[in-house]
Amino acid sequence: MINGILVIDKDKGMTSADVVYHLRKALHIRKIGHAGTLDPDVTGVLPIAIGQATKLIELMHTQNKKYEGTGIIGYATDSYDVSGTVLESERITAPISKETIQQAMQSFVGEIEQVPPIYSAVRVNGKHLYEYARAGIEVERPKRQVQVYQYDIKNDPTFDKEKGEESFDFQIECSKGTYVRSLVNDLKTELNVPAVMESLRRTASSGFDLSQAVKLDEVINAPEKIADFIQPIDAFFKDYESINLNDQQWLKVKNGNAIVLKTNAKKVALRYNNSIKAIYEKDDHMYHPFLMLLQNQ
Repeated sequence: MINGILVIDKDKGMTSADVVYHLRKALHIRKIGHAGTLDPDVTGVLPIAIGQATKLIELMHTQNKKYEGTGIIGYATDSYDVSGTVLESERITAPISKETIQQAMQSFVGEIEQVPPIYSAVRVNGKHLYEYARAGIEVERPKRQVQVYQYDIKNDPTFDKEKGEESFDFQIECSKGTYVRSLVNDLKTELNVPAVMESLRRTASSGFDLSQAVKLDEVINAPEKIADFIQPIDAFFKDYESINLNDQQWLKVKNGNAIVLKTNAKKVALRYNNSIKAIYEKDDHMYHPFLMLLQNQ
């Protein structure tokens, strides 16, 4: 049985569900799922949980994400990216400085309230927002609180005098549920010029990055090499305090009982026989089960 996390470097044009479908077919595994949906036009890190690792999916969703992308100043669309219909445009007659763009970006760092794009998978009354958009039905989009940890311009922006546009590269670190398209679109509030996202690549998610990622074709073309591609479940908990259990403690943990541990950590990874068996959480002076793994007992 395969247990672990496969970090896929998703290509443009595929949905996250497409990736899962092809992997399930190639690996002949039913217990498989992805953490952190990527739009078809977005490339990069898509963590795939396999076997016992599917228990981690909800936890994986809570981890921060990192992105790199390109934006264009000069017009805006209904989808907040270049695939949408242009809603407004304004020719730029002089370059906007790197410092000015950076200052605008800084106003969105911290905890902010964000309105998702109308072309998004957010649900309202049981329907996706994009379903309302395609039907031409106006609907109030729910605001959400998100955290932006970093929003920086990379390199010098490029001014195109002929088009009256300026492009810029950016990098972002943010919490779950953050729409990067919205962060680019909302630069208008600071720059007083419409902006749109041209491209986006996720460079890290769920504690994994591009250095650990493989292309989907690599796995599909050589499924017998899955052990070479997969990250062990323990890798997800590398930042947790780890405690090795003795036989007596393991007997209690195996039965889901609370135990006393000599630590003050809120959550701990409990190891036995060289693998993590459970995540326990502190409640008063005792530690109780938070997530049971128990693979390869």
